[in-house]
Amino acid sequence: MTKALIGKKIGMTQIFDETTNKVIPLTVVEAGPCVVVQKKTVENDGYSALQIGFGDIREKLVSKPVKGHFAKADAAVKRTLKEFRLDNADSVEIGSVMKADTFEVGDIVDVSGISKGKGFQGTIKRNNNSRIKETHGSGPVHRHAGSMGACSSPSRIYKGKALPGHMGAEKVTVQNLEIVRVDAENNLIAVKGAVPGPKNGIVTITDCVKKIKA
Repeated sequence: MTKALIGKKIGMTQIFDETTNKVIPLTVVEAGPCVVVQKKTVENDGYSALQIGFGDIREKLVSKPVKGHFAKADAAVKRTLKEFRLDNADSVEIGSVMKADTFEVGDIVDVSGISKGKGFQGTIKRNNNSRIKETHGSGPVHRHAGSMGACSSPSRIYKGKALPGHMGAEKVTVQNLEIVRVDAENNLIAVKGAVPGPKNGIVTITDCVKKIKA
């Protein structure tokens, strides 16, 4: 990848395409400004990457080692810090500011974020399992997982069995999204379609690594 930004999901809107006479759903992301805090090199770290910070935060809310890490780059303390392995990392200087105009209209990108947490859920909602009949002796267990034993051997539940448990709040990446609008002055990027995460959630935008066939 050659481009990357950290942003905050603002919300969704839509535009009307006069060419196709269709409404296009858009997700608006506040992308940047991001500051390059650290540069990883092959000589020192074994790989090439950039560490980028986004979102202001008061210094009293972070530890002294974190303050020193940002002070070394002569940059203000940031709330979010992420690392990207960019092909052009060697040409970017520490302290450089990356804004929304890093991307252009028409670019195809991947957007990653943390999905909404849904708490502890049953196997029907979590794994799309079927329910049993609610009449003729099924009792109060029509939404339960049911029998799942493996007989006498190996007498245990196989790893990966679809069971109730914590749902959501995991990293999700949506690929092949098109950038429709770029507002460099306000650091806003409008992406066609929906991106993962709740409103005001942190997302990362990178140029598409692997294109999916339509």
